[in-house]
Amino acid sequence: MTFRSGRHFLQIPGPTNVPDRVLRAIERPTIDHRGPEFADLGREVLEGMKTVCQTAAPVVIFPCSGTGAWEAALVNTLSPGDRVLMFETGHFGTLWQEMAAALGLQVDFVPGDWRHGVDPAVVEQRLTADSEHTYKAVAVVHNETSTGVTSRVPRVREAMDRSGHPALLLVDTISSLASMDYRHDEWGVDVTVAGSQKGLMLPPGLGFNAVSDKARAAAESARLPRLYWDWQPMLASNARGVFPYTPATNLLYGLRESIDMLLSEGLKNVFARHARHAAATRTAVQAWGLEVLCADPGEHSSSLTGVLLPQGVDADALRALILARFDMSLGAGLGKLKGRVFRIGHLGDFNDLMLLGTLAGVEAGLLAFGVPVAASGVAAATRQLAQPN
Repeated sequence: MTFRSGRHFLQIPGPTNVPDRVLRAIERPTIDHRGPEFADLGREVLEGMKTVCQTAAPVVIFPCSGTGAWEAALVNTLSPGDRVLMFETGHFGTLWQEMAAALGLQVDFVPGDWRHGVDPAVVEQRLTADSEHTYKAVAVVHNETSTGVTSRVPRVREAMDRSGHPALLLVDTISSLASMDYRHDEWGVDVTVAGSQKGLMLPPGLGFNAVSDKARAAAESARLPRLYWDWQPMLASNARGVFPYTPATNLLYGLRESIDMLLSEGLKNVFARHARHAAATRTAVQAWGLEVLCADPGEHSSSLTGVLLPQGVDADALRALILARFDMSLGAGLGKLKGRVFRIGHLGDFNDLMLLGTLAGVEAGLLAFGVPVAASGVAAATRQLAQPN
């Protein structure tokens, strides 16, 4: 193997870099997950996640990836044959609907161009036309990790309210929670889906559901099979700070540390920092003469930026060169965007100099690959970041 000095730049949109203090917390000795010390830890992280989700509702923590949290949201609230409204906002919206169909749900999948988020007008139109209330849930990806496009959840909720429809609102926040403003209670969300490996600054391994009273009521009559994913035994055990089966004990140590980091900085400051870095990244992309994949400025992601390359330029080959020459990983184009897009992750434990180093690696890679660059994106982003906050 060739020796590499310095550190690897992991600039995919998750898993993100894990801060040293979180790593140190995770490496603590494992304790008895039935004992009183662990119960204190359990109560602390369960309450802390309510603050992060901006909710008074319970948050269920599963030892799983975000995919498991997707499944938990569906199987706890729905029955075989139930009709669900879902949206093709990108690769992960597509995968979630594939899961719903595999579970025996009837999915109405609204097609999209992967450059725009959910259209609230379509939500209102579909639900208003459903006079018999056959739709049982509307499922939305808040921040589409494959594209860098954000759907405006408050406007979706307003559209649902205008229609007078009783459907549940399920929202995937896997790449937005703790990076972008998200308000489970205020936005009228019934189930929030999240994962540990992005804005929460942890390794993969924890999945989350924040659960409204309406969702818990739906769970009483939902008939999709569930055992591992069942909220009820989780909530019953969580009341004592413990779990019905073995939890990811050491990841919960890390979660306590990451929650402390987020709340010490202040969630509003966390969101402002991410928005500032995203804006500087878009400035760099525009200076290079390239195109940001997200087509609506009102839907730009603060967690990542998708960059569309000119026709004929292989994004995967460019990423491979950047990895080989500059030891930096960038996100690949997924699904129908494979080879056309690369993604810059700028979320989690991240600061101005880390962003400028990332953009310098991208710019050097573009030049080395022979992609025509109109001007220095690094210089443009530097000027922007040098302005007072």
